[in-house]
Amino acid sequence: MDRNDALLSDWRERALALEAEVAKAVIGQARGIRLISTAVFARGHVLLQGDVGVGKTTLLRAFAQVLGGAFGRIEGTIDLMPNDLIYYTYISAEGKPAVEPGPLIRHGEDLAIFFFNEINRARPQVHSLLLRVMAERSVAAFNREYRFPHLLVFADRNRVEREETFKISAAARDRFMLEVTIDAPTTDTERRRLMFEPRFHDSDRLVGELAAAMLDYRQLNTVAELIQRSVQASDALQNYALSLWRATAVPAEYGVRLSDLDTAQLMLAGASPRGMSLLLRAARVAAWLDGRGYVTPEDVQAVFVESIAHRLCYQPVYEMRRHEISGRLLSGILANVAAP
Repeated sequence: MDRNDALLSDWRERALALEAEVAKAVIGQARGIRLISTAVFARGHVLLQGDVGVGKTTLLRAFAQVLGGAFGRIEGTIDLMPNDLIYYTYISAEGKPAVEPGPLIRHGEDLAIFFFNEINRARPQVHSLLLRVMAERSVAAFNREYRFPHLLVFADRNRVEREETFKISAAARDRFMLEVTIDAPTTDTERRRLMFEPRFHDSDRLVGELAAAMLDYRQLNTVAELIQRSVQASDALQNYALSLWRATAVPAEYGVRLSDLDTAQLMLAGASPRGMSLLLRAARVAAWLDGRGYVTPEDVQAVFVESIAHRLCYQPVYEMRRHEISGRLLSGILANVAAP
């Protein structure tokens, strides 16, 4: 085993330990934990969606706790403006106006996690600022450039409330590596624990009891790139991924049929080049977490829906039904595109 293999093996054990630690704070979310862990080691941003009170915020806070580094947070509200991320003003004890750095720039280059709670309550102007931060990991403020080389953006939105919310644009959605759906636990055993075990009734204490800074967040970029260079994708696997990409734009040509829809007239645009690049980054990490040095079709399939569903653009008549359509469409694509 060479030095790089040994390093990746050691970091894989750390990654699995990190997942086990997060699992102490949430119940019945093994797949969500694995997907967020995948994004962390692929250095991709994560958007969580789900109903109210299913643990989205607790899950993201748990990851922030175990990953370490500086943590910034803001709550999405209808009156939030872009400058609220960068600075805030107040009257000092001396009765004079004062300005302090906002949550985005307060920690400078040490910012590792920025958590945007209820992102769909924020205005499109705020989303636009976030786009640059997510794409370039930098922002201009106070006549200087702030850079965030270690930054991951975690955001969540609930899919129930529509009042005082704003649609997240396709450009903003495309910046997220994964959109992960979090549902409430389904088994009576899990629900009983959530209802009757007191430790789950205080989320602050629950998250605070997790081990802090289990990893050196400053090394994650280096480890992530080593994973991408070391985990191989065969020619057959690459051809499979290319077929999946084409099928997202023209599903009817691949025999995808949905009983109540004309798939030949469904799509405005398929997955973006950025989306497919991020899909393969995530698939390589999925392979690494499973202890392999090569990508299998199962690795691609494991992250396909979460990597691609939020990037698809439907014809306007179907756009309002995207959450109903996307899962069925992508399942049909996976079923109809032959895997090597």
